Amino acid sequence: MDIGVILGVFIGWPFLALVPAAVFAVLYVRCRRTVALVAALAWLAYFPYEQAMKLRILCSGECNIRVDLLLFYPLLLLVSVLALVAYSKWKRGAGMRRSPD
Repeated sequence: MDIGVILGVFIGWPFLALVPAAVFAVLYVRCRRTVALVAALAWLAYFPYEQAMKLRILCSGECNIRVDLLLFYPLLLLVSVLALVAYSKWKRGAGMRRSPD
């Protein structure tokens, strides 16, 4: 499946951006990695922006050509991947600290 199609879901249903925001917030609470907090806040900030675009508050007239997404989607994807990697490393480190000697 194309990543553009998956991310395009957020255009039709902006409230779905709250799902990754919540996931990264939970990851931040668990591992306290700043990048997880940044990812949560980025997705949280994207929600009202996309909602305003859907309601045509931030765009007048033709909103079908969304050049802004050429910037936002790669940034959201990058910070999300970095947060998942940071959590994964933390999880591996936490598992090693708990292993019996």
